Amino acid sequence: MKDQFFDLREKIQHKIQPIGALGLLEKTAQQVGCIQGRKNPEIRHPHLVVFAGDHGITESGMVNPFPQTGTAQMVHNLIRGEAAIRVYCRQHQITLKIADAGVKTDLSELHQHPAFIPAKIAPGTRNYLEEPAMSFEETERAIAVGRVITGNIAATGCNTIAFGEMGISNSYSASLLMAAFLNLPLEKCVEKSAGDNQISRKLETLQTVLDLHRSLISLRSPLKTLQYLGGYEIAMMVGAYLAAAEHKMTIVVDGFISGAALLVARELKPTLTDNCIFGHCSGELGHRHLLHHFDARPLLNLGLRMSEGTGAALAIPLVQSAVLLHNEMAGINSLRATG
Repeated sequence: MKDQFFDLREKIQHKIQPIGALGLLEKTAQQVGCIQGRKNPEIRHPHLVVFAGDHGITESGMVNPFPQTGTAQMVHNLIRGEAAIRVYCRQHQITLKIADAGVKTDLSELHQHPAFIPAKIAPGTRNYLEEPAMSFEETERAIAVGRVITGNIAATGCNTIAFGEMGISNSYSASLLMAAFLNLPLEKCVEKSAGDNQISRKLETLQTVLDLHRSLISLRSPLKTLQYLGGYEIAMMVGAYLAAAEHKMTIVVDGFISGAALLVARELKPTLTDNCIFGHCSGELGHRHLLHHFDARPLLNLGLRMSEGTGAALAIPLVQSAVLLHNEMAGINSLRATG
């Protein structure tokens, strides 16, 4: 890996531009080359998978004013091509897949759609105010299914992938996982949303969840913590991350919830972030702290809070540009030859 890095850096330094003039694009091209083990890397058939799931806490009405049926409505919007992520994927020729990891609504009418992946573990998690969100077997199965989904995509020739998510209240699972793994106060993990006058109630509710499961969290078991506080879409994304690294894919990381899933996955595979390019810094307070933890320099900072993988979809063209410049920009030797 070190030899590949120096070969790639030497190639970039001999381009007809001042050293460092392309900034983060240079480092991005070097990283993709190291991931692929190639001096001339390439981006092939980029994919983005959106994992959807519902959360039992929503039914309590304690943390989210939106109905749980909103998740299924968003999935239908995606399938109809009306969601933001469909627009970006069409524009940038990114293949989009939508996986039902645990939506409460029956989505069997979508099973024949080519973009839909029926992978439901269960119709929504349990309420972690009362019990673990998932059983341990369900958690392991969700991770395994995420691995299979990514493996199937890799088999098509794709070498660049991103993961998005959707699910009412999944940002609260992300906040809980972040607080548990990083030992941070919830105030640094929960966004004070505009127009939200119930932030104190949210913080109090989520603190109750952490206190309820404190003895488990103290064991520092990534899978058990995920089981108690996570969601099916987050667990499935954990498996997808792990498989992407095993297949030597370039992973473009999206926002807050995707970052929380990466936090869990890296506990299981510490070198995972070697394969990760961070697409953007979202408008979520917790995401900025996550990026700091990963020592990440995101490609974009647009204040997005859309979920669905929109930030990653916007960043993939920048990764493609970085690789194309690396491969196709003239070198100093060619300039001398023409001079």
